Amino acid sequence: MQTDLLDDYPPDTPEIDLVHARVSSLPSLKLSRFTAVTRLCLRQNSISTIEDLSSLSDTLTELDLYDNLIAHIKNLETLTKLTSLDLSFNKIKHIKHLSTLTNLTDLYFVQNKIGAIEGLEGLSKLRNLELAANRIREIQNLEGLVGLEELWLGKNKITEIKGLETLQNLKILSIQSNRIRSITGLSSLPGLEELYISHNGLTDLSGLEECKGLRVLDISSNEIESLEGIEGCREIEEVWASYNKIGDFNGVEKVLGDKEKLNTVYFEGNPLQLRGPAVYRNKVRLALPRVMQIDASEFPLFFALGPDC
Repeated sequence: MQTDLLDDYPPDTPEIDLVHARVSSLPSLKLSRFTAVTRLCLRQNSISTIEDLSSLSDTLTELDLYDNLIAHIKNLETLTKLTSLDLSFNKIKHIKHLSTLTNLTDLYFVQNKIGAIEGLEGLSKLRNLELAANRIREIQNLEGLVGLEELWLGKNKITEIKGLETLQNLKILSIQSNRIRSITGLSSLPGLEELYISHNGLTDLSGLEECKGLRVLDISSNEIESLEGIEGCREIEEVWASYNKIGDFNGVEKVLGDKEKLNTVYFEGNPLQLRGPAVYRNKVRLALPRVMQIDASEFPLFFALGPDC
């Protein structure tokens, strides 16, 4: 006799949480008996088919199917109240059948087999889109996502930053571990606050001139020799630049020395650290006296500013 995994849940429960519970069939859960479910979490199960959820259409706002065996997106059309949908760590190749889910604000497809950004038309309320660790080669079909604030595209096969011109609300762009050799397509995004572009093939920082509101910049593990290009980023707070080819303390001071909000820098693995590891941190503190954290080391603010401050 099959155990009823939801036997202890009252009919008016607002949340159902079955993580790693060996669920393989949604119909077996008999979800139609529940009248007020707003959140359904079925992470780390063996579900291969999305089905039997229409009875939750009037109430469900959050659906989490992270880490299952789903290959096709289907049978979600009636869930029009959904604001969050997580289909990460599945076997999905194509994004489709989402056009009716116009209330979505958060959409997660991390670690699937998606080859193209598609099927997102009409999702103008979307704020957060996660497509990391897929097989995407081109940034495309995002024009209608005018409300997007966060876009996560790390660990794909993207060679060029483009197609972002209409995303005037974008604050966070993560595009690390791709195949990008130059920073392009960001001049129309003056509101960008965080850029994560580590582990690519960058040799310089040209292309960031208009990103004057940038607060966090991660350019680690590239081929960059100079920080020139971010002189106008007056709001910068963190610069992660480990494992590049930066070797000139004077150049670092010239670009970052006047940044009043700068508090964190990472330069380990660069020539300026490797040539003199014993004196490296002292030199950085002299060049950037406002900084409170250098790599993994933190310094009290009063010490970083000097004894006379």
